[in-house]
Amino acid sequence: MDTADDAGIYKLSDDLALVQTVDFFTPIVDDPYMYGQIAAANALSDVYAMGGKPVTALNIVGFPISKVEKRILAEILRGAADKLQEAEVTLLGGHSIDDEEPKFGMAVTGLIHPAKIWTNAGACPGDLLILTKPIGIGVLTTAIKREKLDQESIEQVMKLMATLNRETAEIARRYPVHAATDVTGFGLLGHASEMARGSSVGMEIAFSRVPILPKTRELAEQQVFPGGSKANYRWLRDKVDYEREIDETDRLILSDAVTSGGLLLSLPPEEGWKMVKEMNRQGIGAVAIGRVVSEHPGIIHVVKELTL
Repeated sequence: MDTADDAGIYKLSDDLALVQTVDFFTPIVDDPYMYGQIAAANALSDVYAMGGKPVTALNIVGFPISKVEKRILAEILRGAADKLQEAEVTLLGGHSIDDEEPKFGMAVTGLIHPAKIWTNAGACPGDLLILTKPIGIGVLTTAIKREKLDQESIEQVMKLMATLNRETAEIARRYPVHAATDVTGFGLLGHASEMARGSSVGMEIAFSRVPILPKTRELAEQQVFPGGSKANYRWLRDKVDYEREIDETDRLILSDAVTSGGLLLSLPPEEGWKMVKEMNRQGIGAVAIGRVVSEHPGIIHVVKELTL
């Protein structure tokens, strides 16, 4: 709890522990089937971010059953069920309430060996920082709500959010990962800040290396940001130092609140570069975005360029 890890661990024996998490949110896309897929992928991600294997899930549903067609709820549940099947996770049931605004998510239970847990508090000076999905999701989903995004871009961002971190985590487990987290509501810099503070290290992140979804900058310049991104930016004011070339729009993008984002991984450089290459061969867009340093513990320096 002290370092805001992604999930809780309960040790059952010397070689087995439970990983438990819960996550749900209101609709961020218009397609109910994709909403169910995204919500499931997002909930499962916390288990992957701890190095665990999700095995069971429970649906959490709030729905205005008397005001909205039941088939929409059926589509949400179908999307979630299909994503669980893809992840080889068993649905054990769930609970629903009649609610004014739709809400959906899952409580997920996974398994892990107690000696193989990833936390966000183990990053070491010299480590490479690797990000496995592009950012900008908060900007684009806000653009969807404001009807400012074209269909091709909508399809792209929905597919990204619905992509499981399963294969990413499976590959990463073959490498000496020192620290890990998934990038979600606190944004890239928010989750990196938690890792830096939890590990008592500093970080350097190169803006030019951070993968950003197409049209993010264009929309950000029009002030298309969710409220969460602006709150993140304000919260990070005393935790991040920016190079002068990084303007306020770029700073907000780095703070953008993400739904079902990728993993942020910290591991030794030689192994980190090997992992990036392996992930890229498998179609995972992993990118080295920075490094861990012993200087300025708890603080992130964001620069335009960085040689890694």
